[in-house]
Amino acid sequence: MFLVCGEALFDVFIGSETDNALHLDARPGGSPFNVAIGLARLGQPVAFLCGLAKDMLGDRLARVLAREGVDTRPCPRFDAPTTLGMIELDAAGVPRYAFYGNGAADRLLSAAQLPEFGPELQAIHLGSYATVVEPVASALETLVRRERDRRLIAYDPNVRLNVEPSIDRWRERADTLAGLAHLVKISDEDVRLLYGETDEAALARRWLAAGARLVVVTRGADGASAWNSNGRTDVPAPRVTTVDTVGAGDTFQSSMLAYLAEAGRLSPDALSAMDADELARILAFAARAAAITCSRRGADMPRRGELGA
Repeated sequence: MFLVCGEALFDVFIGSETDNALHLDARPGGSPFNVAIGLARLGQPVAFLCGLAKDMLGDRLARVLAREGVDTRPCPRFDAPTTLGMIELDAAGVPRYAFYGNGAADRLLSAAQLPEFGPELQAIHLGSYATVVEPVASALETLVRRERDRRLIAYDPNVRLNVEPSIDRWRERADTLAGLAHLVKISDEDVRLLYGETDEAALARRWLAAGARLVVVTRGADGASAWNSNGRTDVPAPRVTTVDTVGAGDTFQSSMLAYLAEAGRLSPDALSAMDADELARILAFAARAAAITCSRRGADMPRRGELGA
């Protein structure tokens, strides 16, 4: 079983203008929310840990998760609003975000509200702005430190400067959590945001030395690379007609985690031991899933039957 931790919100796509009306298309989302649904669609048992609002939007988020087969019992409910993430797409389908979430429910989880878990929990995934805004950031770090010797920890920074504009804060959180996590996935865009034009291989080696067992860098249409104790593995990305890239990184992460679960490789030692051929199969599977998400609007994660063997 997986536990996914982080934010849940509504992505509000800005559409066309008609006279004085602006047309909006609201869809449930948030990076960890998407990862949880991606895992469920790939047949993995998964629970979600996030503060949810008691308002009408929080109720809808809970219903979506339940409909997708995600267990929401760990989620506390708060008398607070639901975060809205406004999205405007450019001509290439690349999103620009603005977040409205100060004081929202998905930021309010505290360490005192962390549940206990039994042996059925194999892995915990966390990431995005829930790892940098308080009090939830401290709560999730407490959870990771408590559980990292008993479960596999996966982390994706998924930087959102519109939520927390301080690069120093994001960099500090990324360096801390990359040293606590066993699997770190980061986009090349986030590497540049956090570390400038640093060499990706050098960054991966630094995080491996700090405690990570597998580091993956994704580059969209230019494929992905992975580093572990056996060296580096590279794979290309499938070619696809892109509608938008919303949720592509989340699809990659959930698909990679699902593959590891199916292969019986959800352990720190297994991540370290995988050879280049096995890593290439995992990355190719995740890249294929991400390409499917890019071929349709929003974070519409693929189901297992769409990915073949």
